[in-house]
Amino acid sequence: MARVRWLMLISGIATMLGIAVVVTVIGYRVFRTEGRPGLVEATARLPKGARVVSAAIAGDRIVVTIDVGGVLEIRTFDARTLSPEGRLQFVAEP
Repeated sequence: MARVRWLMLISGIATMLGIAVVVTVIGYRVFRTEGRPGLVEATARLPKGARVVSAAIAGDRIVVTIDVGGVLEIRTFDARTLSPEGRLQFVAEP
């Protein structure tokens, strides 16, 4: 009987520890998101005569393909802050 009580005590402690870990992780995830910005607005200026060909999400980046007078250009932006990350231009060899 003492052995059964000991096993019940160990299983009860393991269960309580598991519940405490789950509640801690959930609390961490909920309160960690407080510092993140909610709605972010930005305006990206395009050269005159340019047009957006396509836009896509790639991981945590927004990828926009632009046609500027027949030359394709890819611009990337951070999805959270909408700040410009990079620019890639495609030109034909002479």
